Amino acid sequence: MTIFQAFLCGLIYFFAIGNLPFVGLWTLQRPLVCGFITGIVLGDPLMGAMTGATINLVYLGFISAGGSMPADMALAGILGTAFAITGGLDAQTALSVAVPIGLLGTFVWYARMTFGSIFVHVADSYIEKGEYSKIWRANVLYPQLLTALITVIPCGLAAYFGASYISGLIEALSGNVLTIFTVIGGLMPALGVAITLQYIFKGEAKVFLFLGFILAVYSGLDLLPLGIIAGLVAVVYVQLKGNKQEEEDHYEYE
Repeated sequence: MTIFQAFLCGLIYFFAIGNLPFVGLWTLQRPLVCGFITGIVLGDPLMGAMTGATINLVYLGFISAGGSMPADMALAGILGTAFAITGGLDAQTALSVAVPIGLLGTFVWYARMTFGSIFVHVADSYIEKGEYSKIWRANVLYPQLLTALITVIPCGLAAYFGASYISGLIEALSGNVLTIFTVIGGLMPALGVAITLQYIFKGEAKVFLFLGFILAVYSGLDLLPLGIIAGLVAVVYVQLKGNKQEEEDHYEYE
């Protein structure tokens, strides 16, 4: 890996968690997406997509509530993919490496939230001085500079220096140790699915789980038409539920 490629990996991480328009939690932050882009940077987009998709399985039920961050899936996806490509790892072994990285990435999030609170007081000082044209600096410029500082540099250094040691580390892991890592990597997707099922069974949408399973197994359709059917069913469900709510509100009003 070159220094420029490592810098691009850090830049991807910045865009993934920087809360910029059109990128972030629902796009670039997902390991499937950032893994694919990391693969492009490293010259192997197919391996990047495959590794990112494997890592993404762990975070199917990912939720960040109240400003908390249980894991940093963007960092896991980027570095996990980078180590897989440069270290010659398979997707399952890369997954066992990526999950601890995702847990370490929470330090970046909490550091950003902690030091970012300083800029609120900076904005207050601008308001007290009547310098309203400078408020955007405290709201946009300074927080993004802080985010770039604590994302681009650490992620770039980890990608550059970590990649050179990962292949030797895996070779040093012999027999049972490597088997344990592989088994752990295989269990992680099951953990992600279990978390997802936990959220599904809390609402009225649980019936769609069984409907989707039956349709996927017995219809013989590819993923694209299945996805279109799922989207149409979701639209119809939301419309029917909305109409029902309007009728209930109408009766209550009368």
